[in-house]
Amino acid sequence: MSEEKTSWHPGEIVPASGIYECDCGGEHHWSTDVKSHRFPPLPSGCSGEFWTLQKPAHPEDHVG
Repeated sequence: MSEEKTSWHPGEIVPASGIYECDCGGEHHWSTDVKSHRFPPLPSGCSGEFWTLQKPAHPEDHVG
């Protein structure tokens, strides 16, 4: 049984284009990322560790 991944570390490959949010809980660090590129580092001073997808660029193609 496989579980779909829902968060990614900076430097990992972006699985789907969209708007990603850091997991710090402050809802203030956003990044627009393109499929097959790498996730950027988290912003300076951010206490988060991961990026999570908030809004897919092409929702009709998004699985999940």
